[in-house]
Amino acid sequence: MEVKNLFDPAVKQEIIQRIGQLSSAAKSQWGKMDAAQMLAHLQMPMGIALGDHSIKGNFLMRLILPFFKKLLYDERPYKQGLPTDKSFIMTGETKDFEKEKAKLLDMVNRFTEANMVMEKHPVFGKLTKEQWSKATWKHIDHHLRQFGV
Repeated sequence: MEVKNLFDPAVKQEIIQRIGQLSSAAKSQWGKMDAAQMLAHLQMPMGIALGDHSIKGNFLMRLILPFFKKLLYDERPYKQGLPTDKSFIMTGETKDFEKEKAKLLDMVNRFTEANMVMEKHPVFGKLTKEQWSKATWKHIDHHLRQFGV
């Protein structure tokens, strides 16, 4: 799998178009989230990079996960059902699809090197801006594939 850099304008436009193809009726091919919850979920890690969201992570996670940070942005696809921070879990909450879609599109547009405020991931440790960008693209791609887009 080719991992793309979300700072590339053509890559960003491709992601925006894919998000635009998503409908509220899209069915998940795995997992528990509906399409609106998935859109809200995608905003959380981007929010960390942009300074809009923060997580603490527990001591054990901060100790172990830096050894696995390359999995965030390498060529291997994310596995289904990976553990996630509690603040990223959106199941059980009703979300407005159009509102979450608009918020995500705004975040994708704001996701630039100049707007990044976090180089140190609160759990995985120091990431370069390119690593943040590739990890963000990979995460968005993973969930758009989850919904067939």
